[in-house]
Amino acid sequence: MGLGGCLLLIAGGAILTFATDWEVSGFNLDVAGLIMMAVGLIGIAAYTSIARRRRAVVSPVAPVVEPDPLRDDGRTL
Repeated sequence: MGLGGCLLLIAGGAILTFATDWEVSGFNLDVAGLIMMAVGLIGIAAYTSIARRRRAVVSPVAPVVEPDPLRDDGRTL
């Protein structure tokens, strides 16, 4: 789920919780809206932590080639 899906969950949950006065038997829309908002916030937290790891800059390091100890002339494979 991307950032847009998380924001959509938060907006939909807020609409269900604060902007509607519908009555559904056997189902509480206020609690469903709160759950949707909580899932959206958890999704945003997960998305930002993954995005932060992707943007981590690693300085380039030249590869070190060790001589092969099994060869007599010291050349690498």
